[in-house]
Amino acid sequence: MHNLKSPLWRDRRYWQILVQLIIAFLVVFLVVILWINLNYNLQKLGIKFGFDFLKQQASFDISETPIAYNPSDTYSRALWVGLINSLRVAIAGIILTTIIGIFAGIARLSDNWLVRNIAGVYVEIFRNTPLLLQLLFWYFAVFLSLPKIENQISVLSLVYISQSGVQFPWFRLSSEFFALLMGLTFYTGAFIAEIVRGGIQSVPKGQWEAARSLGLKPGLVMRLVIFPQALRVIVPPLTSQYLNLTKNSSLAIAVGYPDIYFVASTTFNQTGRAVEAMLLIMLTYLTLSLTISLGMNFFNRMVAIKER
Repeated sequence: MHNLKSPLWRDRRYWQILVQLIIAFLVVFLVVILWINLNYNLQKLGIKFGFDFLKQQASFDISETPIAYNPSDTYSRALWVGLINSLRVAIAGIILTTIIGIFAGIARLSDNWLVRNIAGVYVEIFRNTPLLLQLLFWYFAVFLSLPKIENQISVLSLVYISQSGVQFPWFRLSSEFFALLMGLTFYTGAFIAEIVRGGIQSVPKGQWEAARSLGLKPGLVMRLVIFPQALRVIVPPLTSQYLNLTKNSSLAIAVGYPDIYFVASTTFNQTGRAVEAMLLIMLTYLTLSLTISLGMNFFNRMVAIKER
């Protein structure tokens, strides 16, 4: 008896590969068409596409410079300053919003009526008001209402608060940075709180009962038994919130904080290279988002429950 092979067109793998090749071809074709159209329109306007302008003198000042910079430096140097400023907000925001979100999420399940409702009010207010409005509130209603630097508020003679920002013994945070950081932190923290609450509630009640039967205190039950199991549910949507926080940091321009978008906008206003500047912004946020996704995917594999 002879083994007859089925025709190629009846092989499922053949169709899967073919569909992927067709999609890849269409994507490449679309990119080529857009590139040709872009060059054609730029030539009609007498604009040459290129990034040579990055070597030109920037001729504008930046209010916050974590690295050495002055207006005589190049546009590329200015963009590096903006990128570092964006990273400062994103990293600090992710750390702080995680802490606030976890505490608020656990508080939402507290047996204490007051704690539970305070956490609920926080979540509902910050989750249901626009982020831009919150940023403007932190900047104009909070920081600009503080005393001027001559009459700054002293906290234990260690921290000094004024309209210009918050001065710590070793470093200073501007009011623009602090307003942006607080807005992003509390806004994103409200969403993370609901993610944490849902993750904790997904753990079977039997786990709670088993932990209590061993005589563990409520704090230890949460820290050693419940929360580690909840992580497998929490981490995937948590990644989305980290990505949202990083991309939402582009609203820094609303409070005058010089992030990458702020600096790139000034750059294309001066040079007229809007396409190149937008491509740099897109590449920056794409790189940051992919880096966060890769890191969180690695962490997700670490906390995933291994099947035996």
